[in-house]
Amino acid sequence: MKFIFVTIWVESLKIRRSRIFWATVIFFILVSSMMSLVMFVQKYPEISAKLGMIGDKASLLRFGEPDWKNYFRLLIEGMSGVGLVGTGFVTSWIFGREFSDHTIKDILSLPVSRVYIVISKFIMVVLWSVILSFVYFIFGLLFGLLVDLPGLSSEIISANGKIFCATSFLIILLCTPVAFLASYSRGYIFPIGFVILTMILANFSGLVGLGPYFPWAVPGLYGMPSGAVGMQLNIASYIILICTCLAGFFGTIAIWRYADQK
Repeated sequence: MKFIFVTIWVESLKIRRSRIFWATVIFFILVSSMMSLVMFVQKYPEISAKLGMIGDKASLLRFGEPDWKNYFRLLIEGMSGVGLVGTGFVTSWIFGREFSDHTIKDILSLPVSRVYIVISKFIMVVLWSVILSFVYFIFGLLFGLLVDLPGLSSEIISANGKIFCATSFLIILLCTPVAFLASYSRGYIFPIGFVILTMILANFSGLVGLGPYFPWAVPGLYGMPSGAVGMQLNIASYIILICTCLAGFFGTIAIWRYADQK
């Protein structure tokens, strides 16, 4: 256990000394502010029009009335997108930087199990992603209070908070394939491209009715209101997602343990 704590400390030190962490925090704050801006435009169309921010009324109506219920739905939908991007970027950076910075040979020469190194990196991915999700949700609440949306209650916060946490958890589970691709390709570019591709395919799978069986579409569908035709998740949806997570996890360990590192 001593070695795993040491590797976790080393990984956390890398993050603390990097500017990437604060850049991702600012990015998530900006995205949450954009969600509140949509509600602001919806609630105050006359002010928005004077400021030149008014958008197409038909496109705004899809978000429903400017209240907390629809605002939380918008925040959760936004998280299903920005969460995949954020977690994917974080995972790519944590696993790919060793190859880009040419520190991989030094790491592999240490008298520490490579399994511990991989596990410590995954732990930091989870902690980093949880922090970003928390920042997104808290600032989303603050921005919603600034817009002064009606209908806020502890029951609404609790119910939507649980859905948000579950959606974030499902997103974090999908970090392991990105880690595998970052380790296999030895860099950032390929895994980040993969993240973008999965987002495109997630939208396409929903259009053709295969969303519940495409793992990267599951978090977004989980946060959707129940009753959407052809979009209901089932036990197979979660089994596929968990199998994808486990395949990426053990594949990453295999890459670090057995692949020829040059």
